Amino acid sequence: MPSTVDLNRRIVFSKRPNGMPTVDCFQLEHIPLEQPGQDQALVHNHYLSVDPYIRMRMEEKDSYTSVMQLGDVLVGRTVGKVVASRMDGFEPGDWVVGRLGWQDYSLANAGDLQKIDIQAAPPTAYLGSLGSTGITAWVGLMEFGKPKAGETVLVSAASGAVGSVVGQLAKLEGCRVVGIAGGAQKCEVVRKEFNFDACVDYKSPTFERDLAQAVPQGVDIYYDNVGGPIVDAVLPLLNNFARIPLCGLVSQYNATEPYGIKNYRELFNRRVTLRGFVLSDHKDLWPAATKSLAQAYASGKLKYRESITDGLENAAQAFIDMLNGSNIGKQLVRLRADA
Repeated sequence: MPSTVDLNRRIVFSKRPNGMPTVDCFQLEHIPLEQPGQDQALVHNHYLSVDPYIRMRMEEKDSYTSVMQLGDVLVGRTVGKVVASRMDGFEPGDWVVGRLGWQDYSLANAGDLQKIDIQAAPPTAYLGSLGSTGITAWVGLMEFGKPKAGETVLVSAASGAVGSVVGQLAKLEGCRVVGIAGGAQKCEVVRKEFNFDACVDYKSPTFERDLAQAVPQGVDIYYDNVGGPIVDAVLPLLNNFARIPLCGLVSQYNATEPYGIKNYRELFNRRVTLRGFVLSDHKDLWPAATKSLAQAYASGKLKYRESITDGLENAAQAFIDMLNGSNIGKQLVRLRADA
């Protein structure tokens, strides 16, 4: 039997969910640890990001990208250290980020890795506000929302990893920013830590009235992360020529029956532009987004929160809890006890 240092732990996709995933959709495996071949590097992952989009890739039917097959290692971005390399430009000790999956160690090919500067920000920030999460927020808001000073920006899932960044970026553009979140605690974090002007609790029995009162001048940009009934509450509040960057549909990922929008007519009445987007389609914008996010962070104007679960063996439960809305900010899994 190999020693533990010769083994790699990984979580593979073992069963397609029907509705909310359960822990038996995931299986922990121990496999021999491989060494890098030519043009490869071996990365010891320190943190794993678990994100809502993974739920879409668990479906049997393709969505915006290919689905996972049973037996595949779960997809996910990680941050960690290179421990062995036969890849030009990467040496042992380099901190890197990449889509390396739910596992302790990953073999990366050329093009899979990006070096990060842990002197500029903590490693975990590159899985959140300074990584693809922040870039997603920037691209949706700046490219498809096109904010102007004085406009009102409404953000759903405002306490989440993407929504919290969207609101802070909109504030930097001189907008009035209103969030939607679930529960008084999350709304307080959105207002006090992320500097939103207001936040409305969608779990409140007076949600629709509260929302209307929070946007007396109407809504110019609705950054949608959730879909579902909240969209129907928002549509009548939109101003003419409003813009909706559609980033996600987290309220629908576990639905066994799709939600049909009832106020669809308002999109026509108000001449609204609704644009769904996927980050991988806009790689040309990543450098500008990365620069803008780094500047905002360095100036102290970009805050972030993390919800951290310890242990790869607990990643499935962390993912399920995140889909249930238990996290604030970015949901991460710490893979090393000393990380």
